[in-house]
Amino acid sequence: MNEIRDFIDKISKMNNTDWAFFSSKLKKVKYSKNTKILELGKIERHLYFITEGIIRLYIPKENTDITFGFLFENEFVTGYDSLLTETPSAYEIETLTETEMWQINNMDLQEVYAHTSVGNIIGKKMAENMYLIKSKRELSLLSKTAEERYLDLFNERPNLLQHIPLKYIASYIGVTPQALSRIRKRIT
Repeated sequence: MNEIRDFIDKISKMNNTDWAFFSSKLKKVKYSKNTKILELGKIERHLYFITEGIIRLYIPKENTDITFGFLFENEFVTGYDSLLTETPSAYEIETLTETEMWQINNMDLQEVYAHTSVGNIIGKKMAENMYLIKSKRELSLLSKTAEERYLDLFNERPNLLQHIPLKYIASYIGVTPQALSRIRKRIT
């Protein structure tokens, strides 16, 4: 649980009383590789903090899924739009590796916001961070080549890419697996 406390304290220092309240709402969960933690059409009910593992966000399609996000340890993950609006999710979230996370349900999260001095600050910072990640991805898709997007991903997470199947990386950068293979050959 120390990793989530350290992460939160970097955003805004949480006093011990608030931490005790918040941490009492957390539950440790473990998932096997390739486990869906949010299915298409289901309503998101939790916010998770990843302590170990890799998560993929994607839109399932008949021939090939469209991957639009990867999340790693020391990051939050949720179907945020579904969580906020309490409407069915338009995408799925799955583990790519064995994954360990702390989860809090939405009702408890709202209590943390209401009853702690920094809950809303932390929630605001997390929402801002999710927006920045989304905005960066959109700008990348609009302004960079597939090769540049691959190099960005490789430079940001070089150790972790070895755990992500190439077909998901190809989908994420917007190319076919064959095109990704050609990109990889060109840059090595």
